[in-house]
Amino acid sequence: MYAISLGDGAELRPLEPWQAEEYLAHIDRGREYIGRYIAMADFCTDLDSARAFLQSYAEKQAADTGRIYGIRLDDTLVGGVLFPRFDAATGACEVGCWLEPAGTGRGLVTRAVRVLIDWAVDARGMHRVEWRAAAANTGSISVARRLGMTHEGTLRESYPYRGIRHDMQVWAVLAPEWKAHRKH
Repeated sequence: MYAISLGDGAELRPLEPWQAEEYLAHIDRGREYIGRYIAMADFCTDLDSARAFLQSYAEKQAADTGRIYGIRLDDTLVGGVLFPRFDAATGACEVGCWLEPAGTGRGLVTRAVRVLIDWAVDARGMHRVEWRAAAANTGSISVARRLGMTHEGTLRESYPYRGIRHDMQVWAVLAPEWKAHRKH
């Protein structure tokens, strides 16, 4: 298995079904924090559901339609980044993230997503990379800004979560913009 250093004792590694027990323990540690905006805290509640979630991403990777990676800090899983949607034919994909409290405030997500976008644009020829975040998720929106993404709009009350309709912001960066942003 490979690991990509994110600096400061942090690494980015693939997250696979055989790691379901560790993944579930991580979700359990951060369930309340992660679940404020991200549904994985609600549907990964036991070992079977955690394994099924990771298996769904193994299948997405095999089909070239998505991928998932864990962020480790001092060899402990503290979060992750993923391509929930990856469409090589159209050159468009979406990146996302989650963290437990032990991983916050360190720039881990920003560094990890940079790795994903570099790979998507440089190795896979993606033209458009999207970032979707609940309008109330200021941390996630700050990451989009740090990555040089453009706020393209807000989908008002576009999704129900825990019985409340939420606004979703859509951010994106195009390949030429990403390449220019990296030079700075």
